[in-house]
Amino acid sequence: MYSHKKIEKKWQAYWEKNRTFEAAEDPEKKKQYILDMFPYPSGDGLHVGHPEGYTANDIFARYLRMNGYNVLHPIGFDAFGLPAENYAIKQGVHPKESTEKNITHIREQLLAFGFSYDWSREVTTSSQKYYHWTQWLFLQLYRKGLAYKKSAPVNWCESCQTVLANEQVVSGECERCHTAVVQKKLEQWFLKVTAYAQELLSGLETLDWPAPIKTAQRNWIGKSEGAHISFPIADSHLSISVFTTRPDTLFGATYMVLAPEHELVEKLKKSMTNQYEVEAYQKATQKKSELQRTQLEKEKTGVALGGVYAINPATQENIPIWIADYVVPSYATGAIMAVPAHDSRDFSFAKKYHLPVRMVVCPHYPAPTCPILDEAYEGDGHLVESGKFTSMKNIEAKKAIAESVGGVLHTQYRLRDWLISRQRYWGAPIPIIYCANCGTQEVSEADLPVLLPTDVDFRPTGESPLMRSKKFHRVSCPKCGKRARRESDTMDTFMCSSWYYLRYPSADDAHHPFTQEKTSYWLPVDMYVGGAEHAVLHLLYARFITKALCDMGFLSFDEPFARLRNQGLILGEDGEKMSKSRGNVINPDDIIDAYGADTMRIYIMFMGPLEDAKPWNTSSIMGSRRFLDKAWDIFMKTADEDADAQSSEFLTRLLHKTIQKVTNDIVTFHFNTAISTLMMLLNGMQDAVKKGIPVGKKTKETFLLLLSPFAPHIAEELWESLGHAETLAYRAWPLYDEALLIEDAVTLVIQINGKVRDTMEVAAGISEDEAKKPFKWTLYKNGLQEKKSKKLFLSAEKFSISCVGSLK
Repeated sequence: MYSHKKIEKKWQAYWEKNRTFEAAEDPEKKKQYILDMFPYPSGDGLHVGHPEGYTANDIFARYLRMNGYNVLHPIGFDAFGLPAENYAIKQGVHPKESTEKNITHIREQLLAFGFSYDWSREVTTSSQKYYHWTQWLFLQLYRKGLAYKKSAPVNWCESCQTVLANEQVVSGECERCHTAVVQKKLEQWFLKVTAYAQELLSGLETLDWPAPIKTAQRNWIGKSEGAHISFPIADSHLSISVFTTRPDTLFGATYMVLAPEHELVEKLKKSMTNQYEVEAYQKATQKKSELQRTQLEKEKTGVALGGVYAINPATQENIPIWIADYVVPSYATGAIMAVPAHDSRDFSFAKKYHLPVRMVVCPHYPAPTCPILDEAYEGDGHLVESGKFTSMKNIEAKKAIAESVGGVLHTQYRLRDWLISRQRYWGAPIPIIYCANCGTQEVSEADLPVLLPTDVDFRPTGESPLMRSKKFHRVSCPKCGKRARRESDTMDTFMCSSWYYLRYPSADDAHHPFTQEKTSYWLPVDMYVGGAEHAVLHLLYARFITKALCDMGFLSFDEPFARLRNQGLILGEDGEKMSKSRGNVINPDDIIDAYGADTMRIYIMFMGPLEDAKPWNTSSIMGSRRFLDKAWDIFMKTADEDADAQSSEFLTRLLHKTIQKVTNDIVTFHFNTAISTLMMLLNGMQDAVKKGIPVGKKTKETFLLLLSPFAPHIAEELWESLGHAETLAYRAWPLYDEALLIEDAVTLVIQINGKVRDTMEVAAGISEDEAKKPFKWTLYKNGLQEKKSKKLFLSAEKFSISCVGSLK
């Protein structure tokens, strides 16, 4: 009997003892750096959805080793951050204690799957020897002007008691706890991602990534071509600067809108006739997140600045100035020129508040009059009511109109700088010191790491727990030597994961974050596999960090991940996303215990295309187990087969077709069809056994080599049963013979009136004329079968022959 528990423990122990999957630099070999997005150590461990991507990448890594590549396939733990800290608070223990316990559990789970990781390079982001270099990275960015602190409105989660980056706010809620996010003004640290906006955008063209991920990053970066135009404020020396992508519609601007936080609002309050109304609206806006304010379907609200007007520089007309929360201070200048005839948001706002709508781009030019609009017209056409520019095509007039009013052409990006400050305990301390005399000072590299203090209550209160540590703030100014204080905020956990792929090759180096020798050999990552949910978080930040380090001279490449593949969600048996609240989480430990790791690996790869969402079905896993049981049974029944016995021609041809199909499917990550092909080969082997025909040692060995990336434990055991003393992990991948892929015979399908009536075997390559020679056809007439020798096709009925197989 096939005992998965005994076999899997045996081979996991063998791989560990023999360091089978540890990698070392070898200039004589081609390298492949195969990387999984590392897990964060939640208290619940892994559920069956987590190993999907790990299994796919492990299959690929094993395949590459067998093809002669030097493969680095490391693993680690993304251990800092809110999930780990919140879990510790619920358990009433220190985050360090709960995190280490959870890592131990997840490590055991990963080992149980038989993943071919190089465990000697394991990294944990919460360890001192790792966050030492996260702090070093911060200092490099700070010295280059890419890290800075400023007061800004930020997303605040009352439940988590911390700031959230824009990317961590989903539908106006905290992505972790789903609490409504509010705006709060705080002094925060930012990384200047916007300095690399164009490089991040253009670099996407060089990457072999899924199209939806590249599209998501393009949209998040949000490049816009337009112009900066200044609108003077009537009876004032002040002016409003706007960025617009539609300078061609300037003659249709009938009002202005400022973000409620815009600095001009304060400066103009003395000139307003409704100051208190404006201030009340400003306070109400503070309770809304940026996402809530900018949702397209949201009803627009606003307040006019009574008695205050701007001057349209094209028409010289006085136009009203409003504040409205759908304009945010973080994008462009925090002010817009409103052209309701040609912008849907401006149109709905103008209709609500009875503001003028002036059409200046007409699609029907030269119509005698422009139509009355029921909605904004956002297409192209000819200009009307636009002074000397009337009759011009609007596209051609953009530059001319902008320049006529002193506008400056400009490229704008939607991308905002990365807010990395967190008012939580479980994160890497920011290596900055504040001195009353010398101001902001960086911690010396010789004094890194700045360690997390232990004399604090780490429960969130709205300010960083590090502020309450006496020991943490016993520090002198590195410049004047006088007493000073440390920065109390910790870094966003995405800072830790933005560079971890650089650490793996040099994980044992205590003196450098990464070395030139190892980095230049292994990097960039050749294949990266993980969830699509990281499209504009981790993946964008990692690209920014790599580009910055490249510009500083630390790296010779500027993109971290050459190829990316995403796995789809594995849903619960109810078709919903797995979660404890729904009670539909499947524990992989139970599945492995009952059916084995190889069975589970086969099943999660056989469920469907890797990138698709797929519902789990525990009863269906038995099909994968029966496949392995069948393989075991065939090998046991043929154990005494003559070593020199040869496979039949049919089985040999089937074997070579299988080699071709499985090879192509692994390379393209079509693992479900690769497994299906292996199942068909095994059926052919079973048929041979039933008929007393030899399977052949070569066929059995080749089958195991093809199976081993998918089900490595049973493949190793059966490989050993064939008399091999060494692991098959580095045996050469089988090659197929092109000549054996060509069919000698094919099946012709005979159709009458579009319905299949018969099939027949004919020689491959047969011509149409040869197919029409006399044969014994089986004809159907009035429902009765008649055997007739026919030399011609039935003239009264449509008769056709189509091909099944490879006949061309």
